[in-house]
Amino acid sequence: MSRDARWKTLLELLVERGRLDVEEAAAELEVSAATIRRDFDQLAEQQMLVRTRGGAVVHGVSYELPLRYKTARRASEKQRIARAVADLVAPGEAVGLTGGTTTTEVARALAVRPDLASGSPALTVVTNALNIANELAVRPQFKIVVTGGVARTSSYELVGPLADGVLGQITVDVAVLGVVAFDATHGAAAHDEAEAAINRLLCERAERVIVAADSSKLGQRAFARICAADAVGTLVTDAGADEATVRRFQDVGLEVLVV
Repeated sequence: MSRDARWKTLLELLVERGRLDVEEAAAELEVSAATIRRDFDQLAEQQMLVRTRGGAVVHGVSYELPLRYKTARRASEKQRIARAVADLVAPGEAVGLTGGTTTTEVARALAVRPDLASGSPALTVVTNALNIANELAVRPQFKIVVTGGVARTSSYELVGPLADGVLGQITVDVAVLGVVAFDATHGAAAHDEAEAAINRLLCERAERVIVAADSSKLGQRAFARICAADAVGTLVTDAGADEATVRRFQDVGLEVLVV
């Protein structure tokens, strides 16, 4: 296992459990205790965790795993969701993409659709996510519109009044929303209130809104509300979503696609 893969796994386990012991982590990753100690020390230097005697604990009270360490989590589910979302976009439409790992996969799925290989433009993509803009900018058939704003290091998203100014001047056919939590009663939410505000504005500028969320996000709540559940037209999720949860979303008027 490469160092990057180990770090992703260690951080995922740490987020789930709150603390990890060296011996426990070494057994799960099938590496030596010395390797885990070195990994913990290096991650602590980056302020990704707090080193303890014999292990490590989560850094801070409210912890949000940076995007670069989230990519391996539920990867196959996110790719299936992304392909299904991409199929809901018609050629020539203006699409808004928020930041996040699932929406990044949506951007990749759009980029390889054969019917979007040409056009003037084949799609207009509006995003506040620097990594998504970077991936799609090499596609000459896509018109890429990037909001202004201040970049958040954990998500690569641009936030603040500069982003507000751009989004206030445009409309999109569809907004694809990445979330950290989506509940039929409490709506869609993010960890950060500035991200939530930009995502909310993008939804308000859209003809229709799609939430792309793996099943682990459903029925969950987070700090900053983006929008009510009934402001969303379609939820695309994976087969891990239980039937009762799906019915609750359907009861408030959402179309739910399980892939």
